[in-house]
Amino acid sequence: MNAPAPPADNGGDLPDVVARLGFAAEQIVQEVGWDDDVDNDVRFAVEDVVGSDLEDEDYTGEVDAVVLWWRDEDGDLTDALITLVGVLGDGGFVVALTPKDADAGAVDAAELDEAATTAGLHTAGAFPLSSTWRATKLVATKARR
Repeated sequence: MNAPAPPADNGGDLPDVVARLGFAAEQIVQEVGWDDDVDNDVRFAVEDVVGSDLEDEDYTGEVDAVVLWWRDEDGDLTDALITLVGVLGDGGFVVALTPKDADAGAVDAAELDEAATTAGLHTAGAFPLSSTWRATKLVATKARR
């Protein structure tokens, strides 16, 4: 499978990169793990591509995608991903956004991969998305699709 788009640099077209991750017009996208440290440019780019606001953590319907802001100290990543798999519609995906800097709560790639596998997901590509956040696209394994 091809990896998602390369990272946007400071002059890059972030909405184009977000679209290459799989976000598209009229999708319902839930945002989980928002805090003051998130990259609002990424959030706004997702909203621009889908054409609506992101749903918050209290949303109870089925979603096409999830933007998951996750830091090492946020708890049990496996449990969080299992919960998210339960709200994903067919063909849905999770974009896990983790800090690049260990001091900001970076998550080890092996830990993310193990949690995803346990939740029935697999990594479909990872890359730096902004100066402080790394994006990892997680999709359902073939057995779940």
